[in-house]
Amino acid sequence: MPISCWIVTEGLAGTENQCLGVAEALGVTPVVKRIALRQPWLTLSPWLGNENEWTFSPLGDKLHAPWPDLVLASGRKAVAAARYIKRMSGGRAFTVFIQDPRVSPSQFDLVAVPMHDRLRGPNVIVTMAAPNRITQDRLDEAYDYFADPFENLPSPRVAVMIGGDSRAYKMTEPITRKLTAQLHALAGQNYSLMITTSRRTGAANEKIIDEGLEDTSAWIWDRGTENPYMGFLAWADIIMVTADSVSMISEAATTGKPVYMIPLEGGAPRISKFHQNLINRGILRVFDGTLENWTYTPLNDAAFVAEEIKNRLKSGISL
Repeated sequence: MPISCWIVTEGLAGTENQCLGVAEALGVTPVVKRIALRQPWLTLSPWLGNENEWTFSPLGDKLHAPWPDLVLASGRKAVAAARYIKRMSGGRAFTVFIQDPRVSPSQFDLVAVPMHDRLRGPNVIVTMAAPNRITQDRLDEAYDYFADPFENLPSPRVAVMIGGDSRAYKMTEPITRKLTAQLHALAGQNYSLMITTSRRTGAANEKIIDEGLEDTSAWIWDRGTENPYMGFLAWADIIMVTADSVSMISEAATTGKPVYMIPLEGGAPRISKFHQNLINRGILRVFDGTLENWTYTPLNDAAFVAEEIKNRLKSGISL
């Protein structure tokens, strides 16, 4: 009999997608629970403990029986929910926490953390990057779906995924102007540029990019049509991603295509360690204005976590 699976997060797309990637790799159809906490748990989670029905705000999804066989949880607020489900199910629910829960990993059946996190333990497994939903099947589907805008762009096609300001990084005007000049030079070398920005890029930086590349054939997403992100990953020969986004770099590295990191101002030790790990393994290179082609074994962290779950599930539960 197929297992029942809940994905439990606070509703942030990044953490939810990691859990969805693992569920899809397991071949299960999850129920997604986006929870909210009341005070004092809202402020003191994940350290407070003593979760009960009152812990969870009606602004989020309800947690009640029948309890699932498997819980995939991620995000600070989800720690309380994972512990609550484990206890209310009489210990039957197999709880997997993705990312560092900031509490003892012994509170869960399995914890999966990326290599750049310090947490280790007997029930802790280490991924290269962030689990995600990128698979060859999804890329093949996106290749067909986005054929219309991209099939007439001559190779080599370069996907340029631009994030922007975050807690650790700043996309300054000088950086944007330098990047735009480098991209303009690549366009002059007959690279087909496919460019997307994000809300964090900022209107001023977007204007610099748009105006700096208006005399090229660069394909720039106007944000008024369907997001072409999956199409970029499918059609690109080379992928460039700004340094701020662990998730986009992880997804790019799951394609097996050359991945360049676009430097930004600032940084953080954890993210720098993430970058360096991928650089050391021949997956990632720092963009300096020139492009090369190379190969590596694609990441598949979602499948790795899924396989560990299968190996550790209690007897009597089948996938």
